[in-house]
Amino acid sequence: MAKIVNLTTFRKQKARAGKRSAGDANAAKHGQSKAEKSLAKARLDKADKALEGHRKEPDTE
Repeated sequence: MAKIVNLTTFRKQKARAGKRSAGDANAAKHGQSKAEKSLAKARLDKADKALEGHRKEPDTE
């Protein structure tokens, strides 16, 4: 016996798999992961705070 398959579900799963693979390819080609972005931002914020802590006079803006 052949397995009965719902064609609508099958089409949706195939479309999702295609979008997922395209998204993974774009992420590898173009950018950083969310964790890498947040780590870079945290390091930048820490460096800014350290620099601000070394000021002789507070910023008057």
